[in-house]
Amino acid sequence: MKDRILGVKPAKMVFGPLPPIHREPIIMSMDEFEAFRLVYYLGLTQEEAAKRMGVSRGTLWRCLHSARRKVAQMLAEARPLMVAP
Repeated sequence: MKDRILGVKPAKMVFGPLPPIHREPIIMSMDEFEAFRLVYYLGLTQEEAAKRMGVSRGTLWRCLHSARRKVAQMLAEARPLMVAP
């Protein structure tokens, strides 16, 4: 696996419903989190985000697709989402 360039390395983060529901969390990788952050928070194009991460556009797209699916699953199933360093 090729090394990724990450702009931030957050501590373990967990997002979830209130009040807390004790269900198995959905795990988002740092690659997925960084792709999501670059495109949806910073507003970069997929090409720009891929360059920043040092990956191909295809790899960036797969990370984004997986991250979007996990966020949707978290909301639809009221499960916690954990970003694992």
